[in-house]
Amino acid sequence: MRDPSPYRVCFVCTGNICRSPMAEAVFRAHAGEAGLDGLVEVDSAGTGPWHEGDGADRRAIAVLTAHGYEQDHTARQFQAAWFDRLDLVIALDSGHLHELRALAPTPHDAAKVRLLRSYDPDVDPDALGGLDVPDPYFGDPDDFEKCLEMVEAASGGLLDAVGEALAAAPAPRESADAPANDAADAPAAGKEPV
Repeated sequence: MRDPSPYRVCFVCTGNICRSPMAEAVFRAHAGEAGLDGLVEVDSAGTGPWHEGDGADRRAIAVLTAHGYEQDHTARQFQAAWFDRLDLVIALDSGHLHELRALAPTPHDAAKVRLLRSYDPDVDPDALGGLDVPDPYFGDPDDFEKCLEMVEAASGGLLDAVGEALAAAPAPRESADAPANDAADAPAAGKEPV
């Protein structure tokens, strides 16, 4: 069992070059603004290997940059072994949700998978498209703008849920024998989720 802090969130879409890197950048910025640096770790991945090693789609980068978000991204595929180290796995559409839950090694791990837009208090789950964030990959820049709007609308609710989980988590116990938790011991960004 891992240490209860930091709280680890991984966003997952299809190829990890559009929706999930956008969600990662937005949520990381919101967590930082909320003073949760060091308490929340944010990551992203794709359900497939098609773009492994690539950066984010240039249109996703352009939209993020235009709205003041920073990103430094390398695409990779989600691995079932990561569930043990993650607190939440945030799917960008219902196809990802089903695929990730099927990949989960245990029912507890499957319960960690949630749809991003389920955290948007104003979304109508019965509307056309439901809780999905549509893939902008085959669209135009406006589709990337709409994607960002959906991500931003859900990020506040997700941040509230993570804050509540952090408040409810037991404080990590320090032992006289245990080494101090040092940032130098942390894995480099862009590697396996920590």
